[in-house]
Amino acid sequence: MKAYTISAIQQIGVGTVDFRQSWDWYIKMFGFDIKILEDDTVAERMLPYTGGKAQKRHACIAVNLQGGGGLEIWQYSQRAPQPASFKVSAGDTGVFAAKVKCRDVAAFHRELSARWGKCSPVSKDPSGVPCFYVEDLFGNIFQIIERKDVFIDDHKYCGGIAGAMVGVSDMEASLKFYQEVLGYDRVIYDETGNFGDWSILPGSEEKYRRVLLGRSGSPAGAFSGLLGTNVIELVQALEHKPRKIFEGRYWGDPGFIQICYDVTGMDALGEFCASKGCPFTVDSCPNGEQFDMGEASGRFTYIEDPDGSLIEFVETHKVPVVGKLGLYIDMNRRDKLKQLPKFLFRMMGLVSRQK
Repeated sequence: MKAYTISAIQQIGVGTVDFRQSWDWYIKMFGFDIKILEDDTVAERMLPYTGGKAQKRHACIAVNLQGGGGLEIWQYSQRAPQPASFKVSAGDTGVFAAKVKCRDVAAFHRELSARWGKCSPVSKDPSGVPCFYVEDLFGNIFQIIERKDVFIDDHKYCGGIAGAMVGVSDMEASLKFYQEVLGYDRVIYDETGNFGDWSILPGSEEKYRRVLLGRSGSPAGAFSGLLGTNVIELVQALEHKPRKIFEGRYWGDPGFIQICYDVTGMDALGEFCASKGCPFTVDSCPNGEQFDMGEASGRFTYIEDPDGSLIEFVETHKVPVVGKLGLYIDMNRRDKLKQLPKFLFRMMGLVSRQK
């Protein structure tokens, strides 16, 4: 048995030029209305990716109780966020689209397109799963994919994050990383050509190789019931040289800034990653200290994929249920692989929606 687990995608980070506008949009359009934590302090541990200077920022992690990963919505507070100087195209290296799960794609498309015009037609991905794409108010692309599983039924069409599309420059090198390091051992499809479901994406008329990866077995961990299963789609452009999405910019600038995984056994995971040639580039608690994140605490680390795209690992130590009443879950006092009961997430929902 491994001394560590990589459970599921906890969240995908999205940098923005307007924290409040972005979060309001994700609440109204996707239902990310449950705040797990909010923090308005200085990011002191990310110096390799913030120009060697600690940067003040306003960030939150929000989830949809119907299940799936969350969004970490992130804005610099004292520095002007720098958008990419070019329109991000399919296959540009880094996360160029996030996947959001949906119980009924056709119905949600009718609802969303009536409220927000920037939606592609409903289509199917290469495995035949119904999907469509939507561009948010600041140009980030989300693929809405059909999945019937629901964690807590809030009577919404939409759930949380179910994966990401990652542009890569060398498919074989990236497959080795995502399969061997992150455990995506199942190839769902591996297709090369032109793809009709991509009409909304810049560069969609060109040829690409798309490989969708999943995991065999079910995720383990305290939050695995909420987070559920996820996929990673690797995309290689075959007719143009991809650009690096964050070239010359900082972590936290607009766009998808990282994929974050819920983990246990961080020390053992660090040894494993180093043995695979991808040691931690950031460690919030290198000496075993506790790192506070607003009302929550834990330890986070980062590694890079072969193109320098950022992968975050978070081992949670304390999570608030009703922070104002001092009600927290101490993860160090329980079996970290045992799922938290649904009623705790229902309590978080009740508290968060009352604010």
